[in-house]
Amino acid sequence: MLNPQRSLSELPKMSAASQVERAVLEEEFNWLLKEEVHSVLKQLQDVLKEASRRFSMPTPGLESQLRQENFILGSSTMDQVKGVLTLQGEALTQADINLKVAKSSQVLHFQFREDKQWKLQQIQDARNHVNQALQLLTSRDDTYHFQTGAEVNKLMDAVMLQLTRARNRLTTPASMTLPELATSGLMKMFTPPMPGDVMVNFYINLSKLCLTVYQLHVLPPNTTKNFKPAGSSVLHNPGAMFELNNNRFEVSHVHKVECVVPWLSDTLVFFTISLQLCQQLKDKVHDNSSHSLF
Repeated sequence: MLNPQRSLSELPKMSAASQVERAVLEEEFNWLLKEEVHSVLKQLQDVLKEASRRFSMPTPGLESQLRQENFILGSSTMDQVKGVLTLQGEALTQADINLKVAKSSQVLHFQFREDKQWKLQQIQDARNHVNQALQLLTSRDDTYHFQTGAEVNKLMDAVMLQLTRARNRLTTPASMTLPELATSGLMKMFTPPMPGDVMVNFYINLSKLCLTVYQLHVLPPNTTKNFKPAGSSVLHNPGAMFELNNNRFEVSHVHKVECVVPWLSDTLVFFTISLQLCQQLKDKVHDNSSHSLF
């Protein structure tokens, strides 16, 4: 049986011990807010500066000009489509496409007009999100003192939102309807002009630069085939139908070729590392603030 006198006499000692423990925890938490948070922010800045640099690599010996890279898109199992694309930062500055027409030996050749280049919106958006994340981090320099864990979490959430958006832009190409593809500015960039029964699309998927070529045939006005317009998609399949300028079309062949862009692979790795650093800091702040409450 407990001795009530003894329990009461120990209360002040226990209270004093818990106060010391609480003081130690608060001191540790203040150190975390003052020192360790800034250490992680510095790490994050270093990683994201590397990511940002990948989007604008200069030409060796000519720092004012972005480096041009040629990518050969083809497939060892399929020779219907071959392409050579020139990427400079976020812009395709040249495209050279050979298309072997199905059911004939004819080879069609198209390339960008000299006065044209095509901006890859996915790369531009991803770069902008990285730069916004960097701005958020640089707004809290070494002299800034975080007052609460909630303030750190708020910053981490904002940075993580930008990084997630940047990653999603590269991993989630835009869905388009076939009429949108047929009337896009991309179709007006080639010489000789694209024939009415061929459409192309360029996009980024993860670290790959992708080229899709669609061959179409016109459906006769009196066709008995059940006409059902296709919806929006990243990649349409043979048999997909659409209507444009009172004509109905069906996709007869789809050719997709792709090539890895090494610096996009690097960038996706940097996004993963940065998101992990943010989450680890949030977890540490949560653990320490929980302990300091008791």
